[in-house]
Parts: sequence; C-alpha cells; structure tokens
Amino acid sequence: MNIEKIKIGDKVELLRVFSEKDVEIFSQLSGDVNPVHLDESYAQHTIFKSRIVHGAFASSIFSTIFANTLPGPGCIYLKSENKFLKPIYLDTPVLFTVDVVDILLEKRRVIFKTEAISNSKECIVGSAELYIPE
Repeated sequence: MNIEKIKIGDKVELLRVFSEKDVEIFSQLSGDVNPVHLDESYAQHTIFKSRIVHGAFASSIFSTIFANTLPGPGCIYLKSENKFLKPIYLDTPVLFTVDVVDILLEKRRVIFKTEAISNSKECIVGSAELYIPE
C-alpha cells in the first residue's frame, strides 16, 4: 500500500442491499435485538413503518470499502463519525461512497468523506480517518 498513490478526490462506491437474514445475523452477533430491526408488526407502529437496518451494521460497509478497495488491505481504521439522517430499509439498494478529502503524508493518514444514499436520500453522512502503514 502506497500512500503517495492516493489523491484528493479519489472515490469508491459500493452498492449493497441488506436482507432479512443479514439483519438477523448482525442482531445475533451484536446483541442488538431492538424489535424495530427484527419484528415487522412492531416496526409498523413506529415512525419508520417497517423494519430498518441497524445503523452500526450499515455504517460498517465503509470498513468493507476501506479494507478491500481504498486504501486497501493493511490500512488501519482510526476514527469515524456518522450522522444517521434517514433509515435504511431491508431489501433496498444503498450506495455507499467514500471520498478522499485530505492526506496527511507526515502522519500517513487519509481523511475521507463517507456517505450512504438510498432512494435518492442521504441516510448516513460522516467522515473517517485511516492510517496507511509503510
């Protein structure tokens, strides 16, 4: 991995759909069994009107992009900040995007803008900081 090859404006997108099984598995792994994620009849009586994907699960997809594509294997995820603006629903396409906004060569760190969009609406916006080892 070469930090010198990363440029401000570099961008990667990943389209993801979360299934019922995905959400159930994440719920088991995380211990978050909030019925708004697992029980459709309960969720219908909430402001969301249907089951939604865990915010922590959805935002973990940024890590998928970082680890596999940009910056790639070996990078270290140091910091993230996420604002959850809209819910993400099961079986609905979500476009996850990471954009390089700053590079701190002397510290070997890259700052990203992160965003998740579904149904043309911003669902998650934030930032991330990654360390790029030599």
